[in-house]
Parts: sequence; structure tokens; C-alpha cells
Amino acid sequence: MLPGVDIEHHDVRTRGARLHVAQAGSPDSDLVLLLHGFPDSWYGWRHQIPALVAAGYRVWAPDQRGYNLSEKPQDLSAYNLDALADDVIDLLDAAGAERAYLVGHDWGASVAWWVALRHPERIKKMAILNVPHGSVMLKTLRSNPAQLLRSWYGFFFQLPWLPERLMLANNAQLGINILVRTSNPGSFSDEDLAACRAAWQQPGAATGMLNWYRAFARRRPDPAPDPRVHVPTLILWGVNDVALMREMASASLDYCDEGELVSFENATHWLQHDEPERVNQHLIEFFGRGT
Repeated sequence: MLPGVDIEHHDVRTRGARLHVAQAGSPDSDLVLLLHGFPDSWYGWRHQIPALVAAGYRVWAPDQRGYNLSEKPQDLSAYNLDALADDVIDLLDAAGAERAYLVGHDWGASVAWWVALRHPERIKKMAILNVPHGSVMLKTLRSNPAQLLRSWYGFFFQLPWLPERLMLANNAQLGINILVRTSNPGSFSDEDLAACRAAWQQPGAATGMLNWYRAFARRRPDPAPDPRVHVPTLILWGVNDVALMREMASASLDYCDEGELVSFENATHWLQHDEPERVNQHLIEFFGRGT
């Protein structure tokens, strides 16, 4: 349960996995699909779900494959962007939504970018939180040593078993420490951190979560024929992101036919946790504009 909104929890079968989905709002309303990243779960949208429902939207927030209560395929090919985008399309089909609003943070934003490239006809508008367009990310990794250094953990995650062991050691304290140290003070309450621990400690979840990074390095799909995004796109960016350089946000606009950038000068990578009210305001205003 979240304050002010009734949440229903259902399992939805996609062509590649069984996904746990938190659902709220009227089935007759326009759908907003919220895609979390690493190491979050559906609960990472706890501040956005009530606000979006109050604004008149239907909200689905899945645990993406490999995470929390969703199925955790073992093969790395199950975590490439094509397979992850298929999950999004299958969720839209299951919801009976021909088109939807799409919001993604971190890895969820990477999936959202890919869905917009592969299936633009299914997306009304898209909001991206703190992840650049894939082409910008790859170019920056290849050309900018500073960004390559910031992404060190992605290389560490390629190792077998050791990242999982460290992640779960001492009641998953390392992951908790990282969340607290890289976010603004107070962004994660004790209750929030307990929910994170519980999600990470689900059987197979540590490996499932890390397999997203492993698949990116080893099971990357073919490039999109057209790298331009034809879906109206809002990029929200916390500039105090320790992992991703802010320059990549503005560079991503160059790939958008209709894009805008809002920078949050006092926010971190954990933007929707740091400044939930402002994020909610921008999402609701953006989705409602022109409708």
C-alpha cells in the first residue's frame, strides 16, 4: 500500500518472462508505464504513483525481469535490449493500451529509449530520468576517459559471483551504503531501505539485476536503423549524478525530433527520490500538454 492510492499487485506473462506489476488508477484512463532501473524495483516509483493517479492516469509499475518478484531468466540473452523492449510492448498489450506514456529511470530509461526507437507507434510521450540516449552513451564511453572512469562499476559487474556476494554480504549493507552516499540526505527512509534489502534478497535477484550489465557488454542488439527519436521526449536530469556526466543530457537532445531538458541542480542520479514533487509536476504537465 502507498498513502492515498490503492495498489493492486498482479503477475503478467510476457513472451519472455513473468513480471510482477503494481497497478493503480482507473482502467479507463490513459496508461503511464513506469520503468525502474538498478537497483530499484516498482517501489522506486512510490512518490510518482499516487500523484499520477490523482492526476487522472492509470499506472503500471513492473518489477523488470531479474528484479524483486519478477521472473529471473538465467541466459544473458534474456536481458538484451530487444528482449526488454518486448516486455514493454507485451505489458501494453496486456493492459489493452494501444499507446501509452512511458517513463524510465536508469536502466529503465535505457529500455524506454530503445522502445521509442523500435516501437514509436506505441508511445504517446516519453520521459527520461538520468540516462542518455544510447548512441550518446557509447560515444562518450569511447571518447571521454572521465566518463569511462565513472562507469568502472559496470566493468566490475562483469565478474562472476563476486559482485553478487559483495552485494548481499552483511544483510546487503554495501548496497544500502551506496544508495545513501550517492543520494541527497533523507531521500531514502529506513522503510525505503528495508524495501530495497527485501527486493535484493529475493532468490536469484542479485544475479538477475547484474545480468543487465553483463548482457549490455556481451549480448548487445544490432543498432537501430534510425537513431533519431520521433516521440516527444522530456529529459529530467539530476546534475549531481556521480555516475553519468551532465553533458550527455544535452547531447541526447540532438537525437530527438521534439525534446526538452530540465536540469535539477540540487539532485543526484536518484532524481525521483531526491525531488519527487518537482518530478511529478514536470511529468504531469508534460503528459497533459497538447491533449
